[in-house]
Amino acid sequence: MEWTRSDTIALAMQKCARCHGLGLRTGPKIGIGPCNCVLRAIFRACYARFRYCVEKEKHISRATLEFIPGRDSRVCWGRKDEEYIADFCLVSRRTLNELEHKVFKYHFLLGADWRLCTRRLGMDRGNFFHMVYRIEQKLGRAFRELKPYALYPLDEYFHGPRRPPEEIRTETKPALRQTQRRAALRPPLLKTA
Repeated sequence: MEWTRSDTIALAMQKCARCHGLGLRTGPKIGIGPCNCVLRAIFRACYARFRYCVEKEKHISRATLEFIPGRDSRVCWGRKDEEYIADFCLVSRRTLNELEHKVFKYHFLLGADWRLCTRRLGMDRGNFFHMVYRIEQKLGRAFRELKPYALYPLDEYFHGPRRPPEEIRTETKPALRQTQRRAALRPPLLKTA
């Protein structure tokens, strides 16, 4: 996936020492890629939505009718909040190694603070927070670059991808021409005596 400045500049930290608030980093090994502050911001946005979906009352959740684009153009029912919770957990499990997933589970999913996590996992405070930042960066990249349907941007996940303006223009022009043919303008004729 190609990262552009318009994707990253809104998420970048203004005081970041690496990207200076632009969101993109360049280097010989990585080429042009997102800064770590952007990846952490993506993870935090996805995590905030995950927490919202988990803490929301279950009677508020509803099934919605979704249009599935493709060759068949089908329509199906779905529960977006529950699907997002499952996708968030499954992508995290597949992306992280065993130790990182334990830290993720204890700290992010179960809500344990750093003291309890370090005691449970047998690590010191510095290594714990370095691992938390690495987890946020890994999952931020995974949530954004997931194919075919990424978890981030959140509005595209919950409301479907937006069509480019070219597709809209090509679909509406033939419909306008057909309506113009059907509704021919017939001015009233003058009656002569």
